[in-house]
Amino acid sequence: MTHTESHSRAEVLEGAPLRYAPTNELGVVFLFAHLARKWRLRVDAVKSRFPDCLAYQKIQGKEKRIRIEFEFNSRNFKTHGHDPSQCDWIVCWEDDWPDAPSHIRMVELRREFGLGFNVWIMPTNDTYKEQLETMNSDDCWSLPSQCHRGDLILYYFTRPEKSVSHIFVAVDRARKMTARWKEGKDYMGPIRRVCRLKAPVFFDDLRNHRVLSTAHFMRSQMQGRPNATEYWPYLYDMIVKRNPSQEPRLRRFAPGNI
Repeated sequence: MTHTESHSRAEVLEGAPLRYAPTNELGVVFLFAHLARKWRLRVDAVKSRFPDCLAYQKIQGKEKRIRIEFEFNSRNFKTHGHDPSQCDWIVCWEDDWPDAPSHIRMVELRREFGLGFNVWIMPTNDTYKEQLETMNSDDCWSLPSQCHRGDLILYYFTRPEKSVSHIFVAVDRARKMTARWKEGKDYMGPIRRVCRLKAPVFFDDLRNHRVLSTAHFMRSQMQGRPNATEYWPYLYDMIVKRNPSQEPRLRRFAPGNI
């Protein structure tokens, strides 16, 4: 163990038999054993070869066979070259495989323990600003590939506004599908409006903030679809101070509540 590792710890898990969030597949297996009863699973075998676990789930008085593979990150399933047709569930700590086969159920354990909330910044150019202004709830929109259900999305209007004035929440995880705005596919998913900001947060406001000015998304000039979770407490404070009437709508996303 290096000096750095000895002073770093994973997130604390509340109400779990494991004190800290797992850092490997063995931790995933341990937490799965704790939750198997919740999912009404009877485990027949845990093996050292694919699939890792054979279980039966009680459904309407009958038992259905469930073939389970344990992975720390779901994408490892593809990296390891496993056959999707021989698997029913992937039990993982983090689901980072948005284009996984649709028949496989992803059991993301971090969600079971209330972790994993993210805030994303999504740049939007002139062509789609009006659509975002008038869109209905649960319409599909482009999302970061790692966006999950419940994540918050701050839509950043590019020139000339250069500001964040629309906040949405992801209704479901991002999935690769046929894009509406270009040829080919894009990561997309349904989103629901949280609020409009009558007092937008401008790029210059972020640039003049003592902490936000140092953020990676500022250094990259808001390019890509950056994860801004680390800076959410500062963004939240700025947004609510400028838009106090929206505080009730944003309260459940307050840094102290997530």
